[in-house]
Amino acid sequence: MGSLSQRARFASSGAVIPLLLITVLLAGCEANSEEAAAPSPPPEVDVAEVVAQPMVLSESFTGRVEAEETVELRARVSGYIQEVAFEEGELVEQGDLLFLIDQRPYQARIGAAQADLAQARSQLAQAGSEAERARVLLGRQAISQEVHDQRQSALNNARAMVDAAQAALDTAELDLEYTRITAPVSGRAGRTMVTRGNLANADQSLLTTLVSIDPVHVYFEADEQAAFASQTLLTDDATNSLTIELGGDPQRQYTGTLDFIDNRLNPNTGTLQFRAVLANPDGRIRPGEFARVEMPVARLEQALLVDRKAVLTNQDRRYVYIVNENNLAEQRQVTTGRQVAERTVITDGLQAGDRVIVNGVQKVFFPGMEVSPQSLAAAPAADLPISDDQPTVAAREE
Repeated sequence: MGSLSQRARFASSGAVIPLLLITVLLAGCEANSEEAAAPSPPPEVDVAEVVAQPMVLSESFTGRVEAEETVELRARVSGYIQEVAFEEGELVEQGDLLFLIDQRPYQARIGAAQADLAQARSQLAQAGSEAERARVLLGRQAISQEVHDQRQSALNNARAMVDAAQAALDTAELDLEYTRITAPVSGRAGRTMVTRGNLANADQSLLTTLVSIDPVHVYFEADEQAAFASQTLLTDDATNSLTIELGGDPQRQYTGTLDFIDNRLNPNTGTLQFRAVLANPDGRIRPGEFARVEMPVARLEQALLVDRKAVLTNQDRRYVYIVNENNLAEQRQVTTGRQVAERTVITDGLQAGDRVIVNGVQKVFFPGMEVSPQSLAAAPAADLPISDDQPTVAAREE
Protein backbone atom coordinates (compact mmCIF):
# COMPACT_ATOMS: atom_id res chain seq x y z
CA MET A 1 0.00 0.00 0.00
CA GLY A 2 2.80 2.42 0.88
CA SER A 3 4.52 1.86 -2.42
CA LEU A 4 1.29 2.48 -4.29
CA SER A 5 0.70 5.84 -2.59
CA GLN A 6 4.28 6.94 -3.29
CA ARG A 7 3.92 6.08 -6.96
CA ALA A 8 0.67 8.08 -7.08
CA ARG A 9 2.34 11.13 -5.59
CA PHE A 10 5.25 10.92 -8.07
CA ALA A 11 2.86 10.63 -10.93
CA SER A 12 0.85 13.67 -9.85
CA SER A 13 4.01 15.78 -9.35
CA GLY A 14 5.32 14.78 -12.79
CA ALA A 15 2.12 16.07 -14.37
CA VAL A 16 2.28 19.39 -12.54
CA ILE A 17 5.84 20.31 -13.68
CA PRO A 18 5.07 20.28 -17.44
CA LEU A 19 1.98 22.37 -16.81
CA LEU A 20 4.06 24.97 -15.02
CA LEU A 21 6.57 25.10 -17.89
CA ILE A 22 3.81 25.58 -20.46
CA THR A 23 2.33 28.39 -18.37
CA VAL A 24 5.70 30.21 -18.18
CA LEU A 25 6.29 29.88 -21.92
CA LEU A 26 2.85 31.20 -22.75
CA ALA A 27 3.37 34.18 -20.45
CA GLY A 28 6.70 35.00 -22.21
CA CYS A 29 5.10 34.83 -25.65
CA GLU A 30 2.35 37.19 -24.57
CA ALA A 31 4.95 39.66 -23.24
CA ASN A 32 6.95 39.54 -26.51
CA SER A 33 3.83 40.09 -28.57
CA GLU A 34 2.92 43.13 -26.46
CA GLU A 35 6.42 44.59 -26.97
CA ALA A 36 6.24 43.97 -30.71
CA ALA A 37 2.89 45.61 -30.88
CA ALA A 38 4.17 48.79 -29.13
CA PRO A 39 5.02 51.50 -31.79
CA SER A 40 8.73 52.63 -32.05
CA PRO A 41 9.44 56.37 -31.56
CA PRO A 42 10.10 58.39 -34.75
CA PRO A 43 13.80 58.86 -35.55
CA GLU A 44 15.49 62.09 -34.56
CA VAL A 45 16.79 64.32 -37.35
CA ASP A 46 18.52 67.71 -37.33
CA VAL A 47 16.69 70.43 -39.24
CA ALA A 48 17.67 73.99 -40.15
CA GLU A 49 15.35 76.74 -41.20
CA VAL A 50 15.95 78.23 -44.62
CA VAL A 51 16.88 81.92 -44.32
CA ALA A 52 16.80 84.51 -47.10
CA GLN A 53 19.67 87.02 -47.10
CA PRO A 54 21.43 89.42 -49.50
CA MET A 55 24.40 88.00 -51.35
CA VAL A 56 26.98 88.95 -53.95
CA LEU A 57 27.81 86.12 -56.33
CA SER A 58 31.34 85.86 -57.65
CA GLU A 59 33.22 83.99 -60.32
CA SER A 60 36.73 82.56 -60.03
CA PHE A 61 39.32 83.53 -62.64
CA THR A 62 42.93 82.54 -63.12
CA GLY A 63 45.70 85.08 -63.47
CA ARG A 64 49.37 85.85 -62.96
CA VAL A 65 51.28 88.13 -60.65
CA GLU A 66 53.36 90.79 -62.37
CA ALA A 67 55.58 93.51 -61.01
CA GLU A 68 54.29 97.06 -61.22
CA GLU A 69 57.61 98.04 -62.82
CA THR A 70 59.93 95.66 -64.68
CA VAL A 71 63.24 96.94 -66.05
CA GLU A 72 65.74 95.15 -68.29
CA LEU A 73 69.04 96.86 -67.62
CA ARG A 74 71.19 97.16 -70.73
CA ALA A 75 74.45 98.95 -71.27
CA ARG A 76 74.01 102.34 -72.97
CA VAL A 77 77.70 102.57 -73.85
CA SER A 78 80.15 99.86 -74.84
CA GLY A 79 82.96 98.84 -72.57
CA TYR A 80 84.32 96.23 -70.20
CA ILE A 81 82.55 95.67 -66.89
CA GLN A 82 84.86 96.93 -64.16
CA GLU A 83 82.63 96.35 -61.14
CA VAL A 84 79.40 94.54 -60.21
CA ALA A 85 78.18 96.42 -57.13
CA PHE A 86 75.22 94.29 -55.99
CA GLU A 87 74.33 90.77 -54.89
CA GLU A 88 72.02 88.75 -57.10
CA GLY A 89 68.48 88.64 -55.74
CA GLU A 90 68.93 91.43 -53.20
CA LEU A 91 66.72 94.45 -52.73
CA VAL A 92 68.14 97.68 -54.13
CA GLU A 93 67.03 101.27 -53.87
CA GLN A 94 66.53 103.68 -56.73
CA GLY A 95 69.88 105.30 -57.59
CA ASP A 96 72.07 102.50 -56.19
CA LEU A 97 75.13 101.65 -58.30
CA LEU A 98 74.77 98.24 -59.96
CA PHE A 99 77.46 98.10 -62.67
CA LEU A 100 80.52 100.18 -63.47
CA ILE A 101 82.02 100.18 -66.98
CA ASP A 102 85.68 101.13 -67.47
CA GLN A 103 85.60 104.93 -67.52
CA ARG A 104 89.09 105.72 -68.84
CA PRO A 105 88.23 105.82 -72.58
CA TYR A 106 85.30 108.17 -71.88
CA GLN A 107 87.35 110.42 -69.63
CA ALA A 108 89.83 110.74 -72.50
CA ARG A 109 87.02 111.68 -74.88
CA ILE A 110 85.94 114.40 -72.48
CA GLY A 111 89.49 115.80 -72.51
CA ALA A 112 89.52 115.84 -76.30
CA ALA A 113 86.09 117.47 -76.43
CA GLN A 114 87.16 120.15 -73.98
CA ALA A 115 90.21 120.93 -76.17
CA ASP A 116 88.03 121.16 -79.28
CA LEU A 117 85.70 123.52 -77.46
CA ALA A 118 88.56 125.75 -76.39
CA GLN A 119 89.87 125.89 -79.95
CA ALA A 120 86.44 126.73 -81.31
CA ARG A 121 86.01 129.54 -78.80
CA SER A 122 89.41 130.98 -79.78
CA GLN A 123 88.44 130.94 -83.44
CA LEU A 124 85.16 132.58 -82.53
CA ALA A 125 86.99 135.40 -80.76
CA GLN A 126 89.21 136.01 -83.78
CA ALA A 127 86.28 135.90 -86.21
CA GLY A 128 84.41 138.36 -84.01
CA SER A 129 87.28 140.84 -84.07
CA GLU A 130 87.65 140.61 -87.84
CA ALA A 131 83.93 141.05 -88.37
CA GLU A 132 83.89 144.15 -86.15
CA ARG A 133 86.81 145.73 -88.09
CA ALA A 134 85.10 144.92 -91.38
CA ARG A 135 81.98 146.73 -90.16
CA VAL A 136 84.00 149.83 -89.27
CA LEU A 137 85.97 149.80 -92.54
CA LEU A 138 82.81 149.32 -94.55
CA GLY A 139 81.41 152.48 -92.96
CA ARG A 140 84.50 154.33 -94.12
CA GLN A 141 84.18 152.70 -97.52
CA ALA A 142 87.69 151.25 -97.03
CA ILE A 143 86.61 147.72 -98.00
CA SER A 144 84.03 146.28 -100.31
CA GLN A 145 80.68 144.87 -99.28
CA GLU A 146 81.85 141.43 -100.37
CA VAL A 147 84.76 141.42 -97.91
CA HIS A 148 82.43 142.55 -95.13
CA ASP A 149 80.00 139.72 -95.87
CA GLN A 150 82.82 137.16 -95.88
CA ARG A 151 83.97 138.30 -92.43
CA GLN A 152 80.40 138.10 -91.11
CA SER A 153 79.98 134.60 -92.52
CA ALA A 154 83.23 133.50 -90.87
CA LEU A 155 81.87 134.79 -87.56
CA ASN A 156 78.67 132.76 -87.94
CA ASN A 157 80.70 129.65 -88.79
CA ALA A 158 82.86 130.16 -85.72
CA ARG A 159 79.76 130.37 -83.53
CA ALA A 160 78.44 127.13 -85.03
CA MET A 161 81.78 125.44 -84.38
CA VAL A 162 81.55 126.45 -80.72
CA ASP A 163 78.05 125.00 -80.47
CA ALA A 164 79.21 121.75 -82.09
CA ALA A 165 82.20 121.50 -79.79
CA GLN A 166 79.95 122.12 -76.77
CA ALA A 167 77.54 119.40 -77.95
CA ALA A 168 80.43 116.97 -78.37
CA LEU A 169 81.57 117.73 -74.83
CA ASP A 170 78.06 117.22 -73.47
CA THR A 171 77.85 113.87 -75.29
CA ALA A 172 81.19 112.78 -73.92
CA GLU A 173 80.12 113.71 -70.38
CA LEU A 174 76.84 111.86 -70.85
CA ASP A 175 78.67 108.76 -72.06
CA LEU A 176 80.87 108.94 -69.00
CA GLU A 177 77.75 109.13 -66.84
CA TYR A 178 76.37 106.05 -68.63
CA THR A 179 79.36 104.04 -67.46
CA ARG A 180 77.72 104.12 -64.02
CA ILE A 181 74.62 101.91 -64.34
CA THR A 182 72.29 102.63 -61.43
CA ALA A 183 68.90 101.25 -60.39
CA PRO A 184 66.13 103.25 -62.12
CA VAL A 185 63.53 101.94 -59.62
CA SER A 186 63.56 100.35 -56.20
CA GLY A 187 63.08 96.59 -56.28
CA ARG A 188 64.70 93.19 -56.39
CA ALA A 189 67.67 92.57 -58.67
CA GLY A 190 67.87 89.43 -60.75
CA ARG A 191 70.73 87.34 -62.08
CA THR A 192 73.91 89.00 -63.33
CA MET A 193 74.06 88.30 -67.07
CA VAL A 194 77.44 90.00 -67.74
CA THR A 195 80.08 89.56 -65.08
CA ARG A 196 83.19 91.60 -64.32
CA GLY A 197 85.81 91.68 -67.07
CA ASN A 198 83.38 90.92 -69.90
CA LEU A 199 82.46 93.28 -72.73
CA ALA A 200 79.07 94.97 -72.67
CA ASN A 201 77.80 96.23 -76.01
CA ALA A 202 75.74 99.40 -76.08
CA ASP A 203 71.95 98.83 -76.29
CA GLN A 204 72.49 95.08 -76.77
CA SER A 205 73.98 93.42 -73.72
CA LEU A 206 71.40 92.58 -71.05
CA LEU A 207 73.07 93.10 -67.69
CA THR A 208 70.30 92.11 -65.27
CA THR A 209 66.59 92.57 -64.61
CA LEU A 210 64.99 94.62 -61.89
CA VAL A 211 61.40 94.26 -60.64
CA SER A 212 59.55 96.45 -58.18
CA ILE A 213 58.24 94.71 -55.06
CA ASP A 214 55.47 96.72 -53.45
CA PRO A 215 52.81 96.78 -54.72
CA VAL A 216 52.38 94.02 -57.31
CA HIS A 217 49.76 93.61 -60.02
CA VAL A 218 47.55 90.60 -60.68
CA TYR A 219 46.31 90.38 -64.28
CA PHE A 220 43.39 88.10 -65.14
CA GLU A 221 40.84 87.76 -67.92
CA ALA A 222 37.10 87.22 -67.70
CA ASP A 223 34.75 85.90 -70.35
CA GLU A 224 32.44 88.38 -72.04
CA GLN A 225 29.32 87.54 -70.03
CA ALA A 226 31.02 87.71 -66.64
CA ALA A 227 33.03 90.78 -67.61
CA PHE A 228 30.03 92.92 -68.45
CA ALA A 229 27.97 91.56 -65.54
CA SER A 230 30.72 92.50 -63.11
CA GLN A 231 30.98 96.09 -64.31
CA THR A 232 27.49 96.83 -63.00
CA LEU A 233 28.79 96.01 -59.49
CA LEU A 234 32.27 97.50 -59.66
CA THR A 235 31.17 100.98 -58.73
CA ASP A 236 32.18 101.35 -55.08
CA ASP A 237 35.17 100.55 -52.91
CA ALA A 238 33.52 97.56 -51.23
CA THR A 239 32.94 95.55 -54.40
CA ASN A 240 36.31 96.61 -55.82
CA SER A 241 37.98 94.53 -53.11
CA LEU A 242 38.86 91.12 -54.54
CA THR A 243 39.97 87.91 -52.83
CA ILE A 244 43.18 86.59 -54.37
CA GLU A 245 44.61 83.13 -53.68
CA LEU A 246 48.19 82.48 -54.72
CA GLY A 247 49.74 79.20 -55.82
CA GLY A 248 46.56 77.22 -55.13
CA ASP A 249 47.29 77.49 -51.40
CA PRO A 250 44.23 78.41 -49.26
CA GLN A 251 46.62 79.69 -46.60
CA ARG A 252 47.90 82.36 -49.00
CA GLN A 253 44.78 84.44 -49.47
CA TYR A 254 45.05 88.20 -49.82
CA THR A 255 42.74 91.12 -50.47
CA GLY A 256 43.46 93.20 -53.55
CA THR A 257 41.82 96.19 -55.19
CA LEU A 258 40.63 96.29 -58.78
CA ASP A 259 42.20 99.34 -60.45
CA PHE A 260 42.11 98.71 -64.21
CA ILE A 261 39.73 97.30 -66.83
CA ASP A 262 40.93 97.11 -70.41
CA ASN A 263 39.16 99.26 -73.01
CA ARG A 264 38.37 96.44 -75.45
CA LEU A 265 37.76 92.71 -75.63
CA ASN A 266 40.41 90.41 -77.00
CA PRO A 267 38.94 89.36 -80.38
CA ASN A 268 40.88 86.07 -80.35
CA THR A 269 39.70 84.85 -76.95
CA GLY A 270 36.54 86.89 -76.34
CA THR A 271 37.82 87.94 -72.92
CA LEU A 272 38.36 91.25 -71.17
CA GLN A 273 41.48 91.92 -69.12
CA PHE A 274 41.31 93.11 -65.52
CA ARG A 275 44.04 94.15 -63.10
CA ALA A 276 44.13 94.10 -59.32
CA VAL A 277 46.68 95.83 -57.06
CA LEU A 278 48.04 93.74 -54.20
CA ALA A 279 50.14 95.08 -51.33
CA ASN A 280 53.45 93.26 -50.86
CA PRO A 281 55.36 95.05 -48.10
CA ASP A 282 57.43 92.01 -47.08
CA GLY A 283 58.30 91.04 -50.67
CA ARG A 284 57.06 87.44 -50.30
CA ILE A 285 54.89 87.60 -53.40
CA ARG A 286 56.99 87.03 -56.50
CA PRO A 287 56.12 88.06 -60.06
CA GLY A 288 55.05 85.11 -62.19
CA GLU A 289 53.07 83.36 -59.47
CA PHE A 290 49.78 81.68 -60.36
CA ALA A 291 46.74 83.45 -58.88
CA ARG A 292 43.05 82.69 -58.52
CA VAL A 293 40.84 85.77 -58.26
CA GLU A 294 37.27 85.92 -56.96
CA MET A 295 35.40 88.77 -58.68
CA PRO A 296 31.74 89.72 -58.04
CA VAL A 297 29.46 89.21 -61.03
CA ALA A 298 25.90 89.43 -59.63
CA ARG A 299 23.92 90.52 -56.59
CA LEU A 300 20.98 88.62 -55.05
CA GLU A 301 18.74 90.57 -52.72
CA GLN A 302 17.14 87.43 -51.22
CA ALA A 303 19.27 84.29 -51.58
CA LEU A 304 18.30 80.96 -49.97
CA LEU A 305 21.09 78.87 -48.44
CA VAL A 306 21.02 75.26 -47.24
CA ASP A 307 23.75 72.98 -45.94
CA ARG A 308 25.42 70.99 -48.71
CA LYS A 309 24.78 67.73 -46.83
CA ALA A 310 21.04 68.32 -47.14
CA VAL A 311 21.07 68.21 -50.95
CA LEU A 312 20.61 64.68 -52.33
CA THR A 313 20.95 63.47 -55.92
CA ASN A 314 18.82 61.07 -57.90
CA GLN A 315 20.37 60.71 -61.34
CA ASP A 316 20.17 64.26 -62.73
CA ARG A 317 17.69 65.48 -60.14
CA ARG A 318 18.49 67.14 -56.86
CA TYR A 319 16.18 67.17 -53.89
CA VAL A 320 15.98 67.76 -50.15
CA TYR A 321 13.76 66.51 -47.35
CA ILE A 322 11.79 69.09 -45.44
CA VAL A 323 9.72 68.59 -42.29
CA ASN A 324 6.14 69.92 -42.40
CA GLU A 325 4.01 71.19 -39.54
CA ASN A 326 2.95 67.58 -38.73
CA ASN A 327 6.59 66.47 -38.42
CA LEU A 328 6.32 64.41 -41.60
CA ALA A 329 9.25 64.27 -44.02
CA GLU A 330 8.45 65.56 -47.51
CA GLN A 331 10.68 65.25 -50.55
CA ARG A 332 11.18 68.55 -52.36
CA GLN A 333 12.92 68.82 -55.75
CA VAL A 334 15.25 71.83 -55.92
CA THR A 335 17.46 73.72 -58.34
CA THR A 336 20.89 74.52 -56.96
CA GLY A 337 23.19 77.46 -57.67
CA ARG A 338 26.66 78.37 -56.50
CA GLN A 339 28.49 77.14 -53.42
CA VAL A 340 29.16 79.33 -50.37
CA ALA A 341 31.67 77.52 -48.16
CA GLU A 342 29.68 74.49 -46.88
CA ARG A 343 26.33 75.78 -48.12
CA THR A 344 24.50 75.76 -51.43
CA VAL A 345 22.37 78.49 -52.98
CA ILE A 346 18.88 77.20 -53.82
CA THR A 347 17.40 79.04 -56.78
CA ASP A 348 14.10 77.14 -56.98
CA GLY A 349 12.09 74.66 -54.90
CA LEU A 350 12.33 76.18 -51.42
CA GLN A 351 11.16 79.27 -49.64
CA ALA A 352 12.21 81.09 -46.50
CA GLY A 353 11.03 79.35 -43.36
CA ASP A 354 11.13 75.77 -44.71
CA ARG A 355 12.72 73.32 -42.29
CA VAL A 356 15.29 71.23 -44.17
CA ILE A 357 16.72 67.98 -42.81
CA VAL A 358 20.48 68.43 -42.53
CA ASN A 359 21.62 65.45 -40.42
CA GLY A 360 19.87 62.10 -40.28
CA VAL A 361 18.56 62.00 -43.84
CA GLN A 362 19.55 58.33 -44.00
CA LYS A 363 16.90 57.61 -41.33
CA VAL A 364 14.12 58.73 -43.67
CA PHE A 365 13.11 55.66 -45.66
CA PHE A 366 10.18 57.11 -47.59
CA PRO A 367 8.35 60.45 -48.05
CA GLY A 368 5.66 61.00 -45.45
CA MET A 369 7.59 59.23 -42.71
CA GLU A 370 7.19 60.76 -39.26
CA VAL A 371 10.37 62.17 -37.72
CA SER A 372 11.40 63.94 -34.55
CA PRO A 373 13.01 67.23 -35.68
CA GLN A 374 15.78 68.81 -33.64
CA SER A 375 16.36 72.44 -34.61
CA LEU A 376 19.81 73.72 -35.53
CA ALA A 377 20.85 77.35 -35.42
CA ALA A 378 19.84 79.11 -38.63
CA ALA A 379 23.27 80.64 -39.22
CA PRO A 380 24.78 81.93 -42.48
CA ALA A 381 27.55 80.11 -44.30
CA ALA A 382 30.38 79.07 -42.03
CA ASP A 383 33.19 81.55 -41.54
CA LEU A 384 31.49 84.14 -43.76
CA PRO A 385 30.56 87.24 -41.75
CA ILE A 386 27.36 88.87 -42.89
CA SER A 387 26.17 92.37 -42.21
CA ASP A 388 23.97 94.90 -43.92
CA ASP A 389 27.02 96.64 -45.35
CA GLN A 390 28.94 93.53 -46.44
CA PRO A 391 26.76 90.71 -47.85
CA THR A 392 27.96 87.19 -48.32
CA VAL A 393 30.17 86.50 -51.32
CA ALA A 394 29.50 83.23 -53.12
CA ALA A 395 32.02 81.21 -55.07
CA ARG A 396 31.77 79.72 -58.56
CA GLU A 397 29.24 76.97 -59.02
CA GLU A 398 30.90 73.53 -58.90
